[in-house]
Order: sequence, then structure tokens, then C-alpha cells
Amino acid sequence: MTPPHDVQYERLRPAQIAAARAACPVAYLPLGTLEWHGLHNPVGLDALKSHALMLACARQIGGLVLPPLYYGENREQALMDANSGERGKMAAAMGLPSANFDPGYMMTPVAEQNRLYQMLLMHMLHEIRSLGFKVLVINAGHYPLLDHARAAAALFHQEQPRPKMLAWAMCGYELVKGRFTPCGDHAGKWETSLLMHLDPGMQDLAALPSGPDAYFVGVSDNGVRESSAAFGAQAVAAIVAAVQARVTDLLANHDQLQGHGCPQ
Repeated sequence: MTPPHDVQYERLRPAQIAAARAACPVAYLPLGTLEWHGLHNPVGLDALKSHALMLACARQIGGLVLPPLYYGENREQALMDANSGERGKMAAAMGLPSANFDPGYMMTPVAEQNRLYQMLLMHMLHEIRSLGFKVLVINAGHYPLLDHARAAAALFHQEQPRPKMLAWAMCGYELVKGRFTPCGDHAGKWETSLLMHLDPGMQDLAALPSGPDAYFVGVSDNGVRESSAAFGAQAVAAIVAAVQARVTDLLANHDQLQGHGCPQ
């Protein structure tokens, strides 16, 4: 049986970390947020999914998984709670006034929120490099964070001295696009099934409302009621295999990727 915390960086002792890094100098950084994912899913789905997916990668490929980041992203842009036309209903279901997600509530302008988040990511990348890894896989569980992760990785690539830690950012679904239907969604069959497999027991499909308002809750209407751990397991296996191929390439060509141009 796989130990429950065998690849979680924060739960390991120094000698365990050093041994794992020597065997495979790869780190995994899960990114997510706290966002509405329907009445049937936990609000932390993005980070929960990302963290568990990176654990699956580390156990098959090698390397260590860093704690997931739930905070710091723009709370007024590319967020279901703030940008959905049904955000008032969502706020009500959470027992919150809709004004809590109005523009300006965060006090900081949208553009500055974006830059602050990228600065946070930059700080984290330099910190992770100081821990001795050669390759970093950044997984954006909340899809809009992929742009921020790639931007931070590109700037980080320019800033750091050699030997550089190669940072590669991805969401996961784009690596297996065309092989699954659906492939990538918001709280629909894809995301719900992934979490059913990766971290079971937190979903309740019976909580999905029926009737004309069935999908007012920000859920992709793509067969979400047919979500299953079996579908999630197939998708996860395909994603892990794709990540393994990319990581193998980054490690094999580490010396050739030290110049200009961050790996994408």
C-alpha cells in the first residue's frame, strides 16, 4: 500500500527529501482557488484536484509535491463567483450578500491584483529553486491561472542564474485533448469525475437541482450526472503519462534549455 504522505514535501524529514530529490530532481506546484463549483462539489475543487493529480504524477514519475496554493489570485476577474450572470444566486446559496463579489470589493484594481499574484508566483519559484530542484511542473487547477503561471515562469527563466530550474506550466486537459468527451470543463463531468477518482467522497450528485434551473449553478451541462470515478481514472492515467513524457524530456535536455525561451 502506498504511504499516504510519501511524496508530500512538507510532511517529509530532511533525509527523506534529499533522497527523493537525488532520485528525481522534480518538484510539482499545484495552483487552485476557492470558487463555486456547483452544489455538488467542494469550493476547493481546483486545488484539491491539482494537488491530488500532482501526487499521482510524483508517485509514477518521481519527485516531490509542494503544498497547493489556494489564495492570492484575482478575485474580480475569471472567477465564477464574481463574473457569472447568476452570481447573485450563488452568493445566496452560500449565505452571502452578492455585494461581496462586486467590482471594487477587493480595494485593489484588477490589473494590480494580476501583477501581485504573478509576483507571489515569482517569489515561490525562486524559493522552490533554492530547494535544489532541476525541473518544476506547475499545474493550474483553475484554468485562468495558466496564463499567470506561464508569465511568471517566463520571467523567472530570465531572472535566474545558471544552472536554471526549468519551470513548465500546464492545466492537464490540454495534454489529452481529443481523447475524451468532455475534456476540460467547469464543475461538469470532467472536473467532477477527476475529483471522484483523485479524492473521493466529497461529491453529491443528488445535490444537483432539477428542472429549468438545473445548471444555473455554474456547471457545464455536459452529462455531469453521469460523472464517475472510472471516467476520472482514465483521464488521470492519460494526463500522468503525458506529464511523464514531458518531464523526461526536460530532464534529458536540461543543459540544452538553459538559454533564452522558457519551456512551454
